[in-house]
Amino acid sequence: QVHLVESGGGLVQAGGSLRLSCAASTRTFSSYVMGWFRQAPGREREFVAAVIWTGGSTDYADSVKGRFTISRDNAKNTLYLQMNSLKPEDTAVYYCAARRNMDILTMRTLYDYWGQGTQVTVSS
Repeated sequence: QVHLVESGGGLVQAGGSLRLSCAASTRTFSSYVMGWFRQAPGREREFVAAVIWTGGSTDYADSVKGRFTISRDNAKNTLYLQMNSLKPEDTAVYYCAARRNMDILTMRTLYDYWGQGTQVTVSS
């Protein structure tokens, strides 16, 4: 069982930046592929970014490429999402997710563990 806790959300103006964190309660954090997803009101939860256990390979949704950066610190059992040049359409609840796996995963249904989410609101 893996317990995930997100933090770092908030209200920011368009063009601003936020850094989300996700703390994982497992001693085998490096065995998990980690992802960020988001869900806006009335919409399905969608993939944002993912990173393999080494941090050496990442994948991003087209909508965030060049603006968001996913990273992880296995020594601290923590996943990050640096979000720059934020847009109002980035407004959503952001969730981190985990699965014991070696490969990048972008499909929501493949992840086993989820955090409770953190709200990101971007004002225009």
